[in-house]
Amino acid sequence: MSHTPVTRALFDQVMVPNYAPAAIIPVRGEGSRLWDQDGREYIDFAGGIAVTGLGHAHPALVAALTEQAQKLWHVSNVLTNEPALRLAERLCELTFAERVFFANSGAEANEAALKLARKYSADHFGADKREIIAFTQSFHGRTLFTVTVGGQPKYTEGFEPLPPGIRHVPFNDLAACAAAISERTCAVILEPVQGEGGVTPATPEFLQGVRALCDRHQALLIFDEVQCGNGRSGHLYAYQGYGVIPDILTTAKGIGGGFPISAMLTTAAIAHSLGVGSHGTTYGGNPLGCAVAGAALAIFSDPAVLAGVHHKHALFRAGLERINQRFAVFSELRGMGLLLGCQLSPAWHGRSRDFIKAALDEGLLILVAGPDVIRLAPSLIIADELIEQGLQRFEQAIARLCA
Repeated sequence: MSHTPVTRALFDQVMVPNYAPAAIIPVRGEGSRLWDQDGREYIDFAGGIAVTGLGHAHPALVAALTEQAQKLWHVSNVLTNEPALRLAERLCELTFAERVFFANSGAEANEAALKLARKYSADHFGADKREIIAFTQSFHGRTLFTVTVGGQPKYTEGFEPLPPGIRHVPFNDLAACAAAISERTCAVILEPVQGEGGVTPATPEFLQGVRALCDRHQALLIFDEVQCGNGRSGHLYAYQGYGVIPDILTTAKGIGGGFPISAMLTTAAIAHSLGVGSHGTTYGGNPLGCAVAGAALAIFSDPAVLAGVHHKHALFRAGLERINQRFAVFSELRGMGLLLGCQLSPAWHGRSRDFIKAALDEGLLILVAGPDVIRLAPSLIIADELIEQGLQRFEQAIARLCA
């Protein structure tokens, strides 16, 4: 057994170089704080990219995990298990859904949704109806199918040939969607709030219009709520705030509070197309993940927690506007709930990662959404005083950048 010191340098020696992690290595987390190997404390406004929606080491999640770990970890889908059935039943009670498929990541949930849409269409309308419409600047995962559906060419370069039958149109452009959709369209997929693409919420008119287009052309509407779901918008799922019901919804990230689990939700009629043996996953719906997600769902579906998200959104907006009055580094503040985007002003374009580094130096973790947008995705239950402290650190970081 090697006794090499675990440092950031070790990453470069043993890991594939597709990531560029920061210089620090976190070793412990509690609530919305993290500590690194040197014991230095950080306020977490990143939330593991909208995953740790209940903070780090939440007692209810730790209890659910440890209790289940002493009972049953894995049985495969040759058998079902109690935590999976309880979680699926609760998701159906809380949403439009009648049927649930569990997987391990957002990409897998989206892969399942896209495969289901094509299979349903083939079952009901024949082989010619298989085109998928998606939107530029979208992000749906890193499998070859989902990365092709995502509307960002930089993620597909070098991986060709790509799966065919996918069209991209501009987000929030209903006329463009209307021009693209046809009787050959089997599904339209979108994020109610685009995350990686810049934290851009859909307009209500756009979502309502796309729903009507799908109905007119007998296409399924898929909402990717991997990032904006699980209470992050201030609603359990963002579609509920818009009042527009999809045919299929995907969820991951925050649903497990940090434990890898995802789900695809749909109706009984549509789910019927995934018959026995048509799709599967080894770990999907495992007892450990479902037990943790069940405990997490009980918290982030609580009306008091969801109301708190709206309150904390207002605190963030007020603080960010105050900072911007002083430094004028943002041209727009946007987002929903605790998924916030700060569009950098033209003078700062291309420099979003400079803000990450400066914030880290001040003891604050933030995110980017492309080269021109700062993204914040903190815990849904972050304390108000920590929001204020974190914003003070952010202001200090920006002051140093502007000096």
